[in-house]
Amino acid sequence: MKTTTHLATAVLALAASGAQAADTVIASPDGRVALRIADDGSQFSISRRGEAVIAPSPLGLELDGQALGALTLESRQDLAEDRVIPLVATKAASARDHYRGATLTFREAGGGRRVFIDARAYDDGVAFRYRLDGTAPVSLRGERTAFVPAGDPSCLVTPIDGSHEQPFERLRISQMKPGAAYDVPVVCATPSGRTHYAITQAHLQGYAGASFRLEGDALRLHLSGVPGRAGPAFVSTAGLTTAWRAVMLADQAGKLIESHLVGNLNPPAQGDFSWVKPGKAAWDWWSGPLVGMKPDMGAYKRFIDFAGESGFPYYLIDANWASGPSGCCDASPETDITRPAKGIDMAELARYAAAKGVGLLLWAHWVHVDARMDEVLDTYVRWGIKGIKVDFMNRDDQQVVDFYERLAAATAKRKLLLDMHGAYVPAGLQRTYPNYITQEGVLGAEWSKMSTRVTPSHNVTLPYTRMLVGPMDYTPGGFRNATAASFEVRAEMPLVLNTRGQALAMYVVYDSPLQMVSDDPTAYRGEPGFDFIKRVPTAWDETRFIAGEPGRDIVLARRHGKTWYIGAMTGDEARTHKVSLGFLPPGNWRATIWQDGEVVREVRRTERKVTRKDVLSLSLAAAGGAAVVLEPLPAQ
Repeated sequence: MKTTTHLATAVLALAASGAQAADTVIASPDGRVALRIADDGSQFSISRRGEAVIAPSPLGLELDGQALGALTLESRQDLAEDRVIPLVATKAASARDHYRGATLTFREAGGGRRVFIDARAYDDGVAFRYRLDGTAPVSLRGERTAFVPAGDPSCLVTPIDGSHEQPFERLRISQMKPGAAYDVPVVCATPSGRTHYAITQAHLQGYAGASFRLEGDALRLHLSGVPGRAGPAFVSTAGLTTAWRAVMLADQAGKLIESHLVGNLNPPAQGDFSWVKPGKAAWDWWSGPLVGMKPDMGAYKRFIDFAGESGFPYYLIDANWASGPSGCCDASPETDITRPAKGIDMAELARYAAAKGVGLLLWAHWVHVDARMDEVLDTYVRWGIKGIKVDFMNRDDQQVVDFYERLAAATAKRKLLLDMHGAYVPAGLQRTYPNYITQEGVLGAEWSKMSTRVTPSHNVTLPYTRMLVGPMDYTPGGFRNATAASFEVRAEMPLVLNTRGQALAMYVVYDSPLQMVSDDPTAYRGEPGFDFIKRVPTAWDETRFIAGEPGRDIVLARRHGKTWYIGAMTGDEARTHKVSLGFLPPGNWRATIWQDGEVVREVRRTERKVTRKDVLSLSLAAAGGAAVVLEPLPAQ
């Protein structure tokens, strides 16, 4: 095959109007899901149980320079996989990776260049990606990939912004704004309601992030370009492998929570990550000033003492600890994140914390980390730091995607945990680097310091949307609970617009193996419900959706060892959930229940003996919640 030094403009054109291309079909192991790809590489469609989910939709790439001619399917190489992948510090102990797939090789007319499409069909979703092999450089303007949802489905969508911190709203495709940019995932239900699905992306490594824009009735994929770099969104020195375009599928919206599809589309972890320790962290920023707490050894030790007495393995020191004008949001060239502020001895703090069983995590601006990554990380290891929180990337272009992977690998090498804020939505990098333990990219509790955007309905929408694709550092734990009538925006010692019961339930419902205990220590001591926060795990052996609807409510059960935990949350309306315990193994169990009391900051704690035949009645106030611990009792 003739090659050139620069692969130029290439478009996998749509089939000519009126032409009927044959389909190549990849079916899931259970035969219920089908991904169809036209034999000229022009379009695809998805069906489930005989129902159209994604109608015929465009495929293709847009490359600079010489256009591709017409394509013809040259070969199909089938493959199948069925394996169990052990997981570290996430929502389950293992993931089954079970699919049927194919690599489709398309040849340009006249015996020209080859384009490959890798396709997979799982029982709970489908995925595909493009590849151009060879040694020639690639310059890519974008993809022609688009998704045309069958019918005019109701979808949960969120506009894209740099930090990925916008609320979701429910719109039909016909109600979306033409040309407006929407973030991943887009979560819909077919008009019949028989299939719920989420359109997203996976395995960004070596590529760039993307968003959707409505063009006609199609959600057209747009790659994120590098700011200030004119021309193509993506360039490589040799060849191209795009991110996976993925569609998660389930009978119910909540069943998507159980899926491992996004992780399975990423390479499994290599090497030993048994050192990764999930857990909760005390945190100083949320209860203090927006610009960050003033550096003070006594103040830092107060939080360390709180973490130690509470049994939390971590304390996160946020902005302003470093030498120079750290601030919370900028990257001043005068700041040196390898030196602590005057009067701060970071190595001494780490020793003090270690004596109390607490590890220190440090905040840093990504610009400072990127400038001298090895020096920064080696300094933190020398101090005795256990992990870092890196902030304000606010981008998902090729350069920043590369930064994520370099940092995940560099921290893994040094056995440091990694938490990304100002982050893009997860695409499965945690599967490859389990030390990349959580990330933001979510409209979380910090916004209660600045606005009224974090509403009860938002809180019960997140599990069905943003949480589907990976852990989210929502930063729960606000214990200054308020009603709609009593809530006010306060930057210091902020209020939260949910009950104490919902504050507890978030620790079960929200997926984050590193979970903040966000409020000031004074908000917790002697307060009802804090006993639950001290005991609830942050990583799980099993996750099961029980009941609920997006924006209305959710009941989720998670298992850690032999103990089960239930979290129940509701939105604007009070409700009672009848929770069947049929998921429990046989035997007797002790149920310890925390649920809403008479006032917003009260929880009622009760205990009872139960079996798998019982049904728990959980009463939730408006913006409320409940948490349950189910422990097996010794056989009599």
